[in-house]
Amino acid sequence: MTSPAGPPPTGGGDGERQRLKLLAVTACPTGIAHTYMAAEKLAQAAESRGIEMKVETQGSIGAENVLDDNDVSHADGIIVAADKDVDLSRFAGKRVLTVGVAEGIRHPEQLIERVLSAPVHAEGGSPTAPATSGGKERSLGYKALMNGVSYMIPFVVVGGLLIAISLSLGGHTDPSGGLVIPKDSFWMDVNNIGVIGFTLMVPILSGYIAYAIGDRPALVPGMIGGWIANTGELYDSKAGAGFIGAIVTGFLAGYLVVWIKKVKVPKFAQPIMPIIVIPIVATTALGLFFIYVIGKPISWVFEHLTDWLSGMTGTSAILLGAILGLMIAFDMGGPVNKTAFLFGAGLIATGNQTVMGMCAAAIPVMPLGQGLATLIRKRLYTEQERETGFAALFMGCFGISEGAIPFAAARPAQVIPANMLGGAVAGAIAGVAGVEDAVPHGGPIVAVLGAVSGVPMFFVAVVIGSVVTALTTVALVDLGERKRRGEAGFGAGAAGLEPVPAGVPGGGGAAVVEQATVRGPAATATAASSATATATASSATAVADEAVPEQAEPSDPGDIPTEVLGGHLTGQTVKVSLEADDKEAAIREMAELLARTGKVADLDELVATALRREAQGTTGLGEETAIPHAKTDAVTEPVVGFARSAQGVEWGSPDGTKARLVFMIAVPEAAAGDEHLRILALLSRKLMDAGFRERLLAAPDESALLGVLREVG
Repeated sequence: MTSPAGPPPTGGGDGERQRLKLLAVTACPTGIAHTYMAAEKLAQAAESRGIEMKVETQGSIGAENVLDDNDVSHADGIIVAADKDVDLSRFAGKRVLTVGVAEGIRHPEQLIERVLSAPVHAEGGSPTAPATSGGKERSLGYKALMNGVSYMIPFVVVGGLLIAISLSLGGHTDPSGGLVIPKDSFWMDVNNIGVIGFTLMVPILSGYIAYAIGDRPALVPGMIGGWIANTGELYDSKAGAGFIGAIVTGFLAGYLVVWIKKVKVPKFAQPIMPIIVIPIVATTALGLFFIYVIGKPISWVFEHLTDWLSGMTGTSAILLGAILGLMIAFDMGGPVNKTAFLFGAGLIATGNQTVMGMCAAAIPVMPLGQGLATLIRKRLYTEQERETGFAALFMGCFGISEGAIPFAAARPAQVIPANMLGGAVAGAIAGVAGVEDAVPHGGPIVAVLGAVSGVPMFFVAVVIGSVVTALTTVALVDLGERKRRGEAGFGAGAAGLEPVPAGVPGGGGAAVVEQATVRGPAATATAASSATATATASSATAVADEAVPEQAEPSDPGDIPTEVLGGHLTGQTVKVSLEADDKEAAIREMAELLARTGKVADLDELVATALRREAQGTTGLGEETAIPHAKTDAVTEPVVGFARSAQGVEWGSPDGTKARLVFMIAVPEAAAGDEHLRILALLSRKLMDAGFRERLLAAPDESALLGVLREVG
């Protein structure tokens, strides 16, 4: 273990002060602009004090200027300004100060002073930088959940699609009951591979939730705990706890490991704690706790639900169908779902196929509804979620309800109620119509293969239930978005991991920004055609004694041939005077500016996507600048615009300044990788140059602005 660092050196034997050596790490989950802004601010503050500093940036483009072991060994302190997890284990024995990325932008001088008295990071302590202040625990919990969901999604998609393909191409109904694939056939092998993927899905969810909380020592207890949760036989239940059980075991494992790490142990035992002692103790404790404590109630619920349903077989078909639909949609593979499914499957042998018909209609509603929701309101979903939505639609057609689990795990408060409502509607319609299913399976595939009677009403039930789920999901998610935006305001947008589902708090840096006093109205002197502007970004002094007149635009902007950023920014997308006085109006005006190029296919969608990005975390960088950006197929090619605001637009910037220099970047989804990040990096770094900002503010017209903008590259 590295020896704990003592107080930073303050002087040598000859009375001369030794030069301090500090390190920093900056990171932002929603992009790279804030990452580089904080890095530049810290570097400038250190240089002005004669302090040597190296800054590692962890932006979306990857880690740059990475700190090596030699850097750490000679450092007097480390500042971690980040709104996402940063591994702190490499800084053991050093003074470490962890704050949000916004603090690195707003108060770099204070951070340099504070790090000199920061606590020494102990080996075996918290492995990652904590979430930003203001909702720390909630942020950590949600980030852990999203970490598990993101790792689980590939297993859901691969497993579900392989099962669906094997059923569609190799399956058939069997007279003895069931939808079967011939044993020892090629398609059975494909099906088995898919089943493995599905089997691993739940432990992966649990394991990576635990990993995000307790780091590597929590991975094993998290995964084994998830496997136990999903294996009902271990606690005398016919159904496992499913993804809800996995979420429970993931959090229990993570926090259990964090608690064990706090136990003081002899120095000789410290090296084996993270690789032997902690995993063994946590895994054993969690496994036994689930089997003997949590598992018993799950088994009890399963048994009593089955008895309750058995007593309802003589009730109204519409009521029974609604109840079965609610249960099928609740936990998608958990004890409630399995109770309804096995109840319906068990009655097939008695000649009662109507109960399974109700279940079969409800089973595909969740994945079909969630997939449909991603198509109805694309702006509410990340790119990864939209891709998962397409897979969910495919899985829904084959009766694989687990295709909706990623959505339910990410937004349980919105998705589960919507699923249950749609499932209840589908089950009730199938019940009242007397739909029958002769095999223990659901979804359109059973109708196509001839196992369903009353096929038209079966499809009516599935379609109506799916539409109800989709519309309810969209309404609830949109309501949550509006509520969150209203609470955050322009100055403190809620943030999240990108791609991150809507509603994730704690990222982006904006949520912890206190509203600083905004500078008074600042204007560049944009007098008519012959005046010369003299304002500078540093002073923000207004020089006009009367209202700033509207800047006349060129009669044909295309006449200005100058191109910037590889031709993405041209004379067509430059505007001297931005008319908008609030952020939403400014984004729309910037979108209209980009539309001049003919590369904007859907103006409203472009605006909506940019506003959604703002909700994840403000794109105001400070220093009177903002870079709103959008990745959307509402544009056909990458395009960049620039406009200047005389009075400034409130953008929720970390330093409290209004945005007077506004760049907007829009790229299609297919080009949203390196090109998008390259443009952001170039702009955010160049905008740190005070002289560059001053020249932009002083340029009198579009031609002069383009001349300055050519400096970007």
